Amino acid sequence: MPKLKTKRAAAKRFKVTGTGKLKRSKAYKSHILTKKTTKRKRNLRKSTMTDKTNEKNMKKILPYL
Repeated sequence: MPKLKTKRAAAKRFKVTGTGKLKRSKAYKSHILTKKTTKRKRNLRKSTMTDKTNEKNMKKILPYL
């Protein structure tokens, strides 16, 4: 079985927690920020876990993470 290549784009965006879950940052925080409320922008700063439905695919493209 040959070595698997990690998808570098995904490796830059996801980190693994101690329990093996995938941590990601939230979207919609890069531009057009004037119309978004301060509360909404503050909540977008926080990181969150990936959804269970996507986790299986993410583990496939990040074999050594």
